[in-house]
Amino acid sequence: MARIQGSTVIARPVEDVFDFVADERNEPKYNPHMVRVDKMTPGAIANGTCWSATVESRGRPVNMDIEVTDYTRASRLASTTRMSTAEIHGAVTFEPGPGGTRMRWSWELQPKGVFRLLGPVIARIGRQQEAEIWAGLKRYMEGTAPPATGS
Repeated sequence: MARIQGSTVIARPVEDVFDFVADERNEPKYNPHMVRVDKMTPGAIANGTCWSATVESRGRPVNMDIEVTDYTRASRLASTTRMSTAEIHGAVTFEPGPGGTRMRWSWELQPKGVFRLLGPVIARIGRQQEAEIWAGLKRYMEGTAPPATGS
């Protein structure tokens, strides 16, 4: 099992960051490897919401199913991701602080099959990919105008 952790500060209010991240359909806006996300369950995003997604890895599509396992607006978003090569459990937390929102991620990645032999390599790649994804989120959210408030 590999643990992948990190953090960043995004210069936006915690509710904005949480709501944007909680809706997986936004991920293709900041993660260039995410090519498709579909919400599979009806209703508002909550515990039990399921997503079907495809990422591109080394030029090949990788399908994954994501289930929200803890939705505590606007502080914690946990999930389980299942794909043919691995299962990932973890959470992203959100805290207001100086400069905006402190966002932390912590994932436990369990490679499957022959990929278990590549655990250390997969962990290193995973850490790099997560850092790139969340840096993309930071760039996207800080470069977009804040949502309009009601008048």
